[in-house]
Amino acid sequence: MLRCLPRSLLLTEARSAAKTIYLSFDDGPHPEHTPRVLDLLARHGAHASFFMVGRAAEAHPAIARRVVDEGHLAGNHSYNHPRFTRIPLAEQLEQIDHADRILATFDGKPRHRFRPPSGALPMSLVLHCWRARRCITYWSYDTLDYRREPKENIVARLREIPPVSGDIVLMHDDDNRIVEVLEEMLPEWRAAGFELRALPEEGA
Repeated sequence: MLRCLPRSLLLTEARSAAKTIYLSFDDGPHPEHTPRVLDLLARHGAHASFFMVGRAAEAHPAIARRVVDEGHLAGNHSYNHPRFTRIPLAEQLEQIDHADRILATFDGKPRHRFRPPSGALPMSLVLHCWRARRCITYWSYDTLDYRREPKENIVARLREIPPVSGDIVLMHDDDNRIVEVLEEMLPEWRAAGFELRALPEEGA
C-alpha cells in the first residue's frame, strides 16, 4: 500500500544524476556509537542522514551539533520513539513537533524530514501529512541491523544483494555492529564508484 503513495508524500528512494547511495541512521544520537559512525563517514568523504530521537539529541547536544556541522542531514524520528499505532494522532503530532523544535536549535530549520519510529505509519497520520504537505521519509533497502545479528551476517547480505543507485539504506547508530559493518562496506562502496550522500532537505 505504501508504495502506491506519491513521492511528494512518501519518499522510499532518491534520484541523482550520479551513482549514489543514501545512507540513513535511526535512533541516535548515541554517545558511544554515533561519534564512531561520524568518524568513519568523514574518513571516506561520505555524508548521511541521521533520523534523531529528540530526547537523545537533548541528552547529547554536542553530537547532534556535530551531525549538522559536518554536513549531514538532521532528520526527525519523534521525541521519544513511541509506537505511533498505539497513541492518538494528537500525541503523534506533538511527538513530531517536539522533535522539530529540538532539532531547530542545531540547524535553525523549523521542519525536518520525518521518519516514523519502527516505520509504523497510521493512516490518520498519512492523511495529516498529505494535508500539511509534509513528506514522510522511508527507505528502499533495509539492512535488518536491528535484529542484532553478528556483523558478518549483515555484511554477507549487503554483498549478496547490494544496494543500487538511488537506494535509501536503513541502519541504526545505536549499536557497535553497524560501526563494524561500515568499516568493511564504506571502502567497498567507494571502490564501486558510489557517492555516499545525505538526502536533500524536504522540498529541495
